[in-house]
Amino acid sequence: MEEKKITPNAESRRDFLKTSSLAATSFFIVPRHVLGKGFIAPSDKLNIAGIGAGGKGKSDLASFAKSPNVNIVALCDVDDRQAVDSRSRYPKATYYKDFREMLSKENRNIDACSISTPDNTHAVATLAAMQLGKHVYTQKPLTHDIYESRILGQAAKKYKVVTQMGNQGGSGNGVRRMKEIYDSGIIGEVHKVLTWTNRPVWPQAVPTDKTFDIPKELDFDLWLGPAKKVPYNEAYLPWNWRGWWPYGTGALGDMACHIMDPVFRILPIDYPTSVECSLAGTWAFTLRPQDDNPDWTPFSSSIHLNYPRKDGKGDIKLSWYDGGILPELPEELLPGESFGNSDGGVLFIGTKGKLMADCYGANPRLLPLKANETLNIPETIARVPNEDHYLQWVDACIAGHGKGITSSPFEYAAPFAESILIGNLALRSWMLRDNPSAKRSSERYNGRKKLYYDAPNMKITNYDLANQFVKRDYREGWSLTL
Repeated sequence: MEEKKITPNAESRRDFLKTSSLAATSFFIVPRHVLGKGFIAPSDKLNIAGIGAGGKGKSDLASFAKSPNVNIVALCDVDDRQAVDSRSRYPKATYYKDFREMLSKENRNIDACSISTPDNTHAVATLAAMQLGKHVYTQKPLTHDIYESRILGQAAKKYKVVTQMGNQGGSGNGVRRMKEIYDSGIIGEVHKVLTWTNRPVWPQAVPTDKTFDIPKELDFDLWLGPAKKVPYNEAYLPWNWRGWWPYGTGALGDMACHIMDPVFRILPIDYPTSVECSLAGTWAFTLRPQDDNPDWTPFSSSIHLNYPRKDGKGDIKLSWYDGGILPELPEELLPGESFGNSDGGVLFIGTKGKLMADCYGANPRLLPLKANETLNIPETIARVPNEDHYLQWVDACIAGHGKGITSSPFEYAAPFAESILIGNLALRSWMLRDNPSAKRSSERYNGRKKLYYDAPNMKITNYDLANQFVKRDYREGWSLTL
């Protein structure tokens, strides 16, 4: 694959939100009736192809199909078993196993693509669709690698299609209310943010020492996509892939796009300058050969990122906790009062007060909770009808690029996803044994330190081995080039 330097957009994410003619894209939507006559495609329908028809793909397609202006015209899944329900629900849709074949044969029949594959294939499928002029809705996290996020951010500017990352809370009322509270100045300047989740909720550290026959319904080579070729194992799919670095992005990749969305949508930050972490995992501490697997994502972790504020008012420290590890409970929270919700939450710590929300930015409230009884902040930000992230994208596609609006366009989602993936780079560096023969852990794991990030060059400057996790190698037949 041709090497090229992909620098951050000249317009940062926040500058984009300020200067776009669509003003405040992350928060506003233009209702379809405002656009007037003539905005519907000639067929009066948006023809969508689903890349990934089972699991999350099944529910994504069902959400799009709620619109009377949508046709599901093509389906693609590498596993026939996973595609059964969608094929039954959309019997007129042509079915494929290879999305590359589908895009080639159905190019004239489709207007847009929904990408709901494992993280491993997000970027290659998304870019291939964009290069054919198709609007794209790609599940979170937007990409598997840092480099891929930067590429898709550039692609959004180049190909001028309607884009949306699948973090549904981005269209929710909660994050909009949270911004209204923050903008009122009631909590002052935020200098620290805590985020947490209950994930992982899938099997972790599954041994792969047993052999299995590939099911006849599955094209395992296509499932691997750009990843290295390995023997088939039941430990990888259909769901457990999130716990494997070659295919998933762990608990952080699964949930941070939901939980951290208020952070990136509200606060004046772009890229971090440093990251550090710690984690728990059995493989580093056992003698069994089947437990010695660096492809496992950790059981639990904490990650700490430092962001310079874009307004020059110091730094914001962002911390993440997963796998049962939680931040210290705020003193203002009384016994019996919930800390976020069962899926996690976010806490803004400001110079004047604290603001907490559940997963998806839902149910924002000041701490202590009694402060909300007298809260009187007006609603100033337009809401997305029915908080529907899916139909918002459908309407924007029908309106056309530059006319409709989405909550998580790639101009916003790509830098956001990149920051999340920098956290994973830190985790993988922490796990990296660069001196296996050393007797002391401090000499065997040299990536266990604060890593400094040069965002323009997508590079860790003080531990070069970490940079292998910025961009992976692709198998022959797969590529990601603009």
